[in-house]
Amino acid sequence: MDNWRKSSYSGEGDGNECVEIANTATHIAVRDSKAPARAPLTFPTSAFTTFVDALRTGSGPRASRLRGGLPE
Repeated sequence: MDNWRKSSYSGEGDGNECVEIANTATHIAVRDSKAPARAPLTFPTSAFTTFVDALRTGSGPRASRLRGGLPE
């Protein structure tokens, strides 16, 4: 996979310590930018989209914890 990209929130100082994502027609891959040679985690595109949407909207029982909120 050659189309790895980092979050736009990865700025100076944090640019080497974040996750990167890449996508194919059917899957999203996630890897640690500090260890790019290690195997990435892969998810079906629909599952990853559901996960990201839950983070954005705050839905789901653990969404606030995933966003760094206080434990429920």
